[in-house]
Amino acid sequence: MVKAALVAGETSGDLLAGLLLDGLRGRWPDLISQGIGGPQMAKRGFTAWWPHDKLSVHGFGWEVLRRYREIVGIRRQLKARLLADRPDVFIGVDAPDFNLDLEADLHRQGIKTAHFVCPSVWAWRPERLEKIKRSVDHVLCIFPFEPALLARHGIAATYVGHPLANVIPMQVDRTRARLQLGLPLDAKVVAILPGSRESEVRHLASRFFQAAARIKQADPATKFIVPVVPFLKQRLLAQAAASGLGESLQLVDGQSHTVLAACDVTLMASGTATLEAALFKRPMVIAYHMGALSWQIMRRKKLQPWVGLPNILCQEFVVPELLQEAATPQALAREVLTWLDALAHQPAKIQRLEQRFVALHTELQRDTPQLAAHAVAQLLCA
Repeated sequence: MVKAALVAGETSGDLLAGLLLDGLRGRWPDLISQGIGGPQMAKRGFTAWWPHDKLSVHGFGWEVLRRYREIVGIRRQLKARLLADRPDVFIGVDAPDFNLDLEADLHRQGIKTAHFVCPSVWAWRPERLEKIKRSVDHVLCIFPFEPALLARHGIAATYVGHPLANVIPMQVDRTRARLQLGLPLDAKVVAILPGSRESEVRHLASRFFQAAARIKQADPATKFIVPVVPFLKQRLLAQAAASGLGESLQLVDGQSHTVLAACDVTLMASGTATLEAALFKRPMVIAYHMGALSWQIMRRKKLQPWVGLPNILCQEFVVPELLQEAATPQALAREVLTWLDALAHQPAKIQRLEQRFVALHTELQRDTPQLAAHAVAQLLCA
């Protein structure tokens, strides 16, 4: 019997960890898994001592400081619990600000540690490489270029593919998705995804809804749909009611993949969801906005000209990014309308984007659960 402790923060981490648990349970059917996680992990028999959204924070300034004491307290309690009842392996799933410190503490006490999803040292904060080396026995990488980068710094790593590339089909049924959501089959549909964190929604939702109002003004037949995570539902309902979009705007509980399958274009916060949209082969407009102090810090640490994953992986601006002061409702609406116009009048432009996303999808497709479980098994045998 293998006992694994996992920590996953936020909705995206919960999804990734759930797929990882599929592979671990396939290898060890009597696996005991516990720690911090969400509903996808719970479906795989995971015991959550704290819910994953306890780790959901955003930025660098006051937005983090006001949650600092609670998060540090959780990490302290978790560390004591794991040292008192030692797991065979600890796997931190994303959430590097929380997990790397915890992994370092456990590693010093002889507990084997792995980290699933290489922190974005190739995009910003390269100083984390030394911290990863001190904290982690093995890194499970979701992008093909990462193991070679880590190896140059003496960090063992395995490319396991991106789990979402196997969850999302190469071709999706738009008609079926629209029927599931009650959307007109012949309508122009824009998906709005303002993020899964409270602070992201606070910074972006009103901008996105104002942009949607401008799009509706330019094209009154356009429909808008927003997948909502439960703990943000009331905030989004209030903002939706104030948007003036009326029946043109539909909010649905969860179902983000169905929404991406159904839409023509998506307006979304930078994050894992942008890669999901690329795997659904959807044109998108990526935006981000944060507190002024957080933005200044992030801008200084940024290593690449892109922040959106589709652009980073393609190494060019295949989709537009509007960040901070550039993320105005007017500019967001203009970029979305440009995509809607291309869908109607420039099919070659849309086809080129889809071909790029098909190639990206193919590159990321691997048997992630099995490869990840094999790497963990090798770690346990070392």
